[in-house]
Amino acid sequence: MSAPSPEIFEKLASFYLGRHYDLNGGKLQDDLLMYDAKDLCTHAMCVGMTGSGKTGLCLSLLEEAALDGIPAICVDPKGDLANLLLTFPEMRPEDFKPWLEQADATRKGKTLDELATDTAATWKKGLASWGQTPERVQRFKDAVDIAVYTPGSNTGLPLTVLKSFDAPPPEMLDDSDAMRERITGAASGLLTLLGIDADPLLSHEHILISSIFSHCWREGRNVSIGDLIGLIQSPPIQRVGVLDLDSFMPSADRSKLAMTLNNLLASPAFSTWLEGETLSIQRLLYTPEGKPRLTILSIAHLSDSERMFFVTILLNELLAWMRTQSGTSSLRAMFYMDEVAGYFPPVKNPPTKPPMLTLLKQARAFGLGITLATQNPVDLDYKGLSNIGTWFLGRLQTERDKARVLEGLEGASAESGQPFDRNAMEQMLASLGNRVFLMNNVHDDGPSVFQTRWAMSFLAGPLARDQISRLMADRKAAVESSRQAEGESVESDAATPSRPVAPSGVEERFLASNVVAGDDVRLIYRPAIYAEGSLHYVRSSAGVDMWIDAKRMVSCATGVPDDFWESSKPLPVDADWVSEPEDDFQFSDLPTELMSAANFRSLEKQLKDYLYRHHTMTLYKGPLIKEYAPGGSTESQARAHFKQSAREALDLETEKLREKYAAKMKSIDSKMQTAQERVDRESDQYNQAKMSSIISVGASILGAFLGNKVASRTNVSKVSTAARGASRAAQQRSDVVRAEESLKQLAMDMQDLDAELNEELESLGNRYRVEVWELETLVIPPRKGDLKVTDPMILWTPWQVDKHGIATRMY
Repeated sequence: MSAPSPEIFEKLASFYLGRHYDLNGGKLQDDLLMYDAKDLCTHAMCVGMTGSGKTGLCLSLLEEAALDGIPAICVDPKGDLANLLLTFPEMRPEDFKPWLEQADATRKGKTLDELATDTAATWKKGLASWGQTPERVQRFKDAVDIAVYTPGSNTGLPLTVLKSFDAPPPEMLDDSDAMRERITGAASGLLTLLGIDADPLLSHEHILISSIFSHCWREGRNVSIGDLIGLIQSPPIQRVGVLDLDSFMPSADRSKLAMTLNNLLASPAFSTWLEGETLSIQRLLYTPEGKPRLTILSIAHLSDSERMFFVTILLNELLAWMRTQSGTSSLRAMFYMDEVAGYFPPVKNPPTKPPMLTLLKQARAFGLGITLATQNPVDLDYKGLSNIGTWFLGRLQTERDKARVLEGLEGASAESGQPFDRNAMEQMLASLGNRVFLMNNVHDDGPSVFQTRWAMSFLAGPLARDQISRLMADRKAAVESSRQAEGESVESDAATPSRPVAPSGVEERFLASNVVAGDDVRLIYRPAIYAEGSLHYVRSSAGVDMWIDAKRMVSCATGVPDDFWESSKPLPVDADWVSEPEDDFQFSDLPTELMSAANFRSLEKQLKDYLYRHHTMTLYKGPLIKEYAPGGSTESQARAHFKQSAREALDLETEKLREKYAAKMKSIDSKMQTAQERVDRESDQYNQAKMSSIISVGASILGAFLGNKVASRTNVSKVSTAARGASRAAQQRSDVVRAEESLKQLAMDMQDLDAELNEELESLGNRYRVEVWELETLVIPPRKGDLKVTDPMILWTPWQVDKHGIATRMY
């Protein structure tokens, strides 16, 4: 069987997953299994026992999404998904060697170099057999930014969810059901981390923490873990239900809970939870430049309670992000979770279950496709799985697993109104083999059986912590270099234990440190000036009427810069401050210019002028869709915004094009059927005429040979008649040839029409490639009369200085 041509499967919004498979004959078929990207909006479930090929199929699905520019967030409990980083376009043995085991080579009687050579050849041949070229592998590498995050560890890129429990966006605050789910999930996840099995309706700890979150979030306040410890001891509420606070939970019990949380926070083993980027769904989906990301959240190293906590917070953040998006029927992003059993059980109600169920019910309306995988379907809530539209089913281990899968399929079919043949489905499930899957998609007319294509990523198996660390080493070094770019200088300012006196009426705040101090370092506060401005941008023609807050900070550690606000920088996104300094910090001196309150009033006036002159807004307009990106978008963000609208427009135009060609193809198909009937009819007539002629000629000749003279003359006449019959038969044969030629011409017309359709689809796809659009720009300044600024204040920033005098910032 020849490899398929890339022109056949390289289509926009269509995922190449494999080839159809004949279960009865046990043979691979020529037809490709192409999966519409928008079908993933109704979610997918992949089920299969160990060795069924489930990992290869799921990685292929993620590879196809990446090639189509679809970002994805993936939760990886085992370490399999890091294989997505093992893509080697050049297929060199030395590419594969670091990921092979010496034990495997020894078992096969080979050296490691020989095994690497064989593996490279096998992978190259395997990809080629499925029509996948090295260029396609390179396109996958270039299409997305792939990174492995390890929350609670610095093995990969560290990621913290503990710095703060941020107040949800206004869209969620106005939704009582969503707020209740968010509050319950945050409290349940935190108490799970503390080892407290808390019932949301009965546990005093759960109710107290939920009440604190509710009170603070409705006031728009973010709650850090440090804040929460104090709020538990002295809550901002006086009553819980109808009881006063002390009757509901005495002060001693509250102090005990606060101490438990403080002990967790102070534990040296827990310090890694405070390191790294703050969890942000938008940053996990796109780089700052707007490039799609394939983010792998590896949690194999975490304990069960830590996993439950992290996944709970992640799902709630995903819900909050989802509710800020506009509705769409096209695929916007993917969330993939491997080994989901335990987080979505049939009977228990862990904190991960409510947000997961909400996502399965609501995410489709926002273009967020949920894909789950498990080898233990019996441990899943099949009623919740009735919201899933596509099932990829591989070999199953037990009859109970098959029964649970059939229940889920039956529920999904009932939900979509599609017929469901349980017996036929059960028979097909029993016949599946390695890498052979049954796909039941509610958007299709019936189930399909297919064999998965060869994954572009090298399937090395679950990667160990040191292997993940090796993969992310360069990335971590770049992040650390960026973090220290500002602070990698010798500490030269005079640090004094006493705190300098600020001018009268000038407010002071202390930026909270979010980096654990190293050994043998000095902790120092350096001065900076901070102020905020509110800018009003209005342009009715672009649909812009928005206020934007500008938070600017100017470092004054080495003196006050001449171009004061021009040298300012935005306040870090995850920055938080407190009203009192942390212990063990010394202070740098205040520059002389900052000792006068009059200078601060001058800085306030300068800030207004600076914001008006330097904080214009550039609006970007898409040429085909004739709409502006939201105000405040950068060019890369605007293109990312236009991608969704372009995808929707492309889906509509593609559908119109297909409908247009479908009518033409149906017309030709009808003519082909008529031509085929004519061929059959002319063939029948020719065969009859030919036989009649032969019989007539034979009889006439025989009569002439045996008969008398009169009879002979008569038979001569018959021979002439028979000869004319033979001539008619020849004419009939010509009719058959002409009918066949007509049928061949129609078949060629059908092929030409198909080629024309593919050419128009490709042209249409190129037109809607947002990356090559030349965007229109419109620059607007803020309204000068509406511009407001706050009084500048002194913001003390935390730094640490090592024994060599090198200063590193701690925020």
